[in-house]
Amino acid sequence: MSGQTLTDRIAAAQYSLTGSEVCRAVCKATTHEQTAPKKKHLEYLIQATQETNVNVPQMADTLIERAGNASWVVVFKALITTHHLMVHGNERFLQFLASRNTLFNLSNFLDRTGSHGLDMSTFIRRYSRYLNEKAFAYRQMSFDFGRVKKGAEGVMRTMSVEKLLKGMPTLQSQIDALLEFDVHPKDLNNGVINACFLLLFKDLIKLYACYNDGIINLLGKESPLNFTFMSRYLRHCLDG
Repeated sequence: MSGQTLTDRIAAAQYSLTGSEVCRAVCKATTHEQTAPKKKHLEYLIQATQETNVNVPQMADTLIERAGNASWVVVFKALITTHHLMVHGNERFLQFLASRNTLFNLSNFLDRTGSHGLDMSTFIRRYSRYLNEKAFAYRQMSFDFGRVKKGAEGVMRTMSVEKLLKGMPTLQSQIDALLEFDVHPKDLNNGVINACFLLLFKDLIKLYACYNDGIINLLGKESPLNFTFMSRYLRHCLDG
């Protein structure tokens, strides 16, 4: 299926009638077209998160509503748009997502219709779990591992041992959820999953940089708590 469907146009028109240009942009970013969300719509939404008069909860709720669609294309693009805003939007968007008790409930999502539906449903379930984990990590730490400063003066390098013992397992869980996406080259066969893969790849680089900083910090501190954490970490690696 290519191009916007009649359903896409009707959904966008409904939001136009209610005067919600942000929700209309969400609909345009999450059409049935098997391509990545268009850059112009993503940039509009990113800018909207910076505006104090924009209803961020309404934007997030509209994305979550679109993720409840029956089409794998619409759902996948809603997740990608959400991920894009978590990374590039104002932090209050991520703060709102983290404040919710539940975010994406897609563990049983399955689309048997259309091309790629069955295969892409698997990745949607995995992707939604990662975004849930990303939001949970923010709730736990009050910051986003992807946004914090890295290196010698970075957050993980200068964090106290007590906070590291809380932060490192949280970071590990987020990394684990990302790696469970487990995509292979043959699966990257459409613009939608390709856009998702690019976001995940960039996240993984940042998460590993944080983890590296955390390990360096732990090894550089003289505390019996370090041995407790390192033994847990080694056990995790062996079990994995």
